[in-house]
Amino acid sequence: MHSVEFTAESSSNGVVERDFTVGEVTGALWSPASGSDRAPLVLMGHGGGMHKKAPAMAGRAHLLVTGCGFHVATIDAPGHGGRPRTAHDEQEIAVMQQAMAAGEPVGPIVVRYNAHLAERAVPEWQATLDALQELPEIGAEGPVGYFGLNMGTAIGVPLAAADPRITAAVFGIFWPESLAEAAKQITIPIEFVLQWDDEHIPRQSGLALFDAFASKEKTLHANAGAHKEVPRFEADSAVRFFARHFGRAVTSSA
Repeated sequence: MHSVEFTAESSSNGVVERDFTVGEVTGALWSPASGSDRAPLVLMGHGGGMHKKAPAMAGRAHLLVTGCGFHVATIDAPGHGGRPRTAHDEQEIAVMQQAMAAGEPVGPIVVRYNAHLAERAVPEWQATLDALQELPEIGAEGPVGYFGLNMGTAIGVPLAAADPRITAAVFGIFWPESLAEAAKQITIPIEFVLQWDDEHIPRQSGLALFDAFASKEKTLHANAGAHKEVPRFEADSAVRFFARHFGRAVTSSA
């Protein structure tokens, strides 16, 4: 098993940010600057074309750390961030760009390519979680959450279906075709984000994915707006969601 190797560290506003590697996987871990007490861990998956420390990832991580004292970990998906692309990655990205330039639907391409990425990323996430739980400030006993939209959902749904250590999750903004069967295996509490006017994902498709989860507790957050117009307050809602399920008090405006 690979261990966590820290490669850089910085701190600001009460949050320590550490870059790390687990084998060939590159990641980032945000933690409270005060003390080394154990706290729940939230895994975050980034969107397509993004990377582990994209502004949305860093912003959400800071909210979770300062709001509830959580540890937050992200990793670069295969072919993203500092990780090299394969020939298959390059081919799928080129096909996607051609479809977008021609004004053709990209959904079938995104679903196919993200399913391929998930097959590669799920074992990487599990190996990363194994390594992170070896850290004294995290440990193997505490709860683990997952937060990811778009491609973060495409990878996170099969991950949550496969790994019982994840006990609460925030998903959303994806098609059901490749995820419905895995969603049917998930019974943990879910918060699901949907854009009512999404120009790529038909409304009924988003609702179908929400419906597929077998969770007894699942909440739908439907917001007006297009695919990339998810309100910033959904990140605050995610903080409250994880605080509620992990028994932590929210100490910020979240």
